[in-house]
Amino acid sequence: MSIWESLAVLAAGIGAGTINTIVGSGTLITFPVLLATGLPPVTANVSNTLGLVPGSISGAIGYRNELKGQRARILRLGAVSLVGGLAGAVLLLVLPPKSFDTIVPVLIGLALVLVVLQPRLAASLRRRREAAGTAAEEREGGPALLTGMLFSSAYGGYFGAAQGVLYLGLMGLLLNEDLQRVNAVKNVIAALVNGIAAVFFLFVAEFDWTAVLLIAVGSTLGGQIGAKVGRRLPPTVLRGVIVTVGILAIVQILLR
Repeated sequence: MSIWESLAVLAAGIGAGTINTIVGSGTLITFPVLLATGLPPVTANVSNTLGLVPGSISGAIGYRNELKGQRARILRLGAVSLVGGLAGAVLLLVLPPKSFDTIVPVLIGLALVLVVLQPRLAASLRRRREAAGTAAEEREGGPALLTGMLFSSAYGGYFGAAQGVLYLGLMGLLLNEDLQRVNAVKNVIAALVNGIAAVFFLFVAEFDWTAVLLIAVGSTLGGQIGAKVGRRLPPTVLRGVIVTVGILAIVQILLR
């Protein structure tokens, strides 16, 4: 890797760490850059996953104030997401790279619809639960959220582009919670999923250490930048950013 390629990968890592912390979809920045340096697709994907782990942790630390009081929620969702993330990492090595290409844009599109309609849908769900007397039982999302997080994490372990958009769409709809606090949980779950996939890849897949280290440094810096920016965004603006990034993700994946 030349010096200019190295600088490009580092810059991509900063950008990915920033956008991952605010929304998600940082992989859509780093993955094409790694391919441009000449890395094979699977090697680039694995190296990218390994490098983004420190960025996810950095973003979660930046959102530590919004994480207060959410330990039980994180443990519950994290356990399910770890299983999904490991399953997705296994799928990356056993399935053809194009296997998810048809479903990925659909998943992201559905997540964007959930993000846009979240306030109205969440209020409607809340009224129905209160009328049925099940509001207390389902305030944490119930089986629907656990199932959704399982499959979203499997996708995250497989590729990860717009993984955060899926999480925000699901949790924003099914949790009676402020969007910034949901985003904080999203950053922790993303760190867990990327982490379990990274541990798996360390033992069974090929990766490029130079790319991993450059993205790790860049995404760690980006995670702090993203936390400073994202925590200041009002819910409406944050939703706008999520939708914009999600649409760009769909376009890039369809044109890939």
